[in-house]
Amino acid sequence: IDPYLNETTRHADVILPPPPPSQSPHFDFALNNLAVRNNARYSPPALPLQDRPDEPEILSRIALVIYGIGHDGDPRSVDDQVIATTLAKESADAGSPVAGRPVEELTAMLADGPGYERRLDMMLRLGAYGDAFGARPDGLTLARLTSAPHGIDLGPLQPRLPEVLRTPSGRIEAAPPEILADVARLSDVLASPAPEGLVLVGRRDLRSNNTWMHNVKVLVKGRPRCTLHLHPDDARVLGLEDGDPCVVSSRVGRLEVPVELTDATSQGVVSLPHGWGHNQPGTRLAVANEHAGVNSNLLTDENDLDAVSGTAVLSGIPVEVAPA
Repeated sequence: IDPYLNETTRHADVILPPPPPSQSPHFDFALNNLAVRNNARYSPPALPLQDRPDEPEILSRIALVIYGIGHDGDPRSVDDQVIATTLAKESADAGSPVAGRPVEELTAMLADGPGYERRLDMMLRLGAYGDAFGARPDGLTLARLTSAPHGIDLGPLQPRLPEVLRTPSGRIEAAPPEILADVARLSDVLASPAPEGLVLVGRRDLRSNNTWMHNVKVLVKGRPRCTLHLHPDDARVLGLEDGDPCVVSSRVGRLEVPVELTDATSQGVVSLPHGWGHNQPGTRLAVANEHAGVNSNLLTDENDLDAVSGTAVLSGIPVEVAPA
């Protein structure tokens, strides 16, 4: 499900385009985790959807196919099943605000409307600020949020870390055995001589929070954004000037990219922004292809892994830089 045929979706057999944000509802689940004050806001679609499925319906039909029912099944049945399962679990939980109440009664209290609104209403009512299906009359419901288009201020953040921790000790386990066992190896690495040459780190440009912003013309106009940040002292040694093309190479790959001199980067360190390299075959990103840049992932070494987690090392990559 993607509005673009990009470097990732070009590998799909079928791409299902969702409606644009102006025709989609929005309730911020993710970024509310970073809010500096408790609040809630719901935005219904600003423009009518017209004759096309919304994203929740697309997801529901995919779920129907996965479960063997077929894409022509009723997408509302997916929402109904999720609601019934969730409310049954809450009713059976002695610590729930709706413990012991009949599922049928709770279901009947949900807002009329599409399935995604009924599910949101359920989650709001069951949440810490919800109305608990009428038990807390001043609590949140979807109807209350809809009547407050600018959102509702729920006050300052409240401490609840002990409540949500699920570690065996009930505390933040900052020194688990797996990490402690690796300290000796890390100490040896720090005590050993620093490797010669340059190391590559990533960066995020102000205008390109994620790769899809590169296909928006107003966000890529002006000076090039995909450049290699290089300290002036390193540039003098390498014989490079600001704007010169250079070759960046690692054990596994090489890229050609313009140099941008800056003393914001330490000596011995070079930096490339992530998310570029839009010149891959099979994509249809007209604006991004005009500002392709380079894909820094092509320099990451598949043999260089974090010892404890096994994840790829995406920063601090040994590289060589030379004039193109």
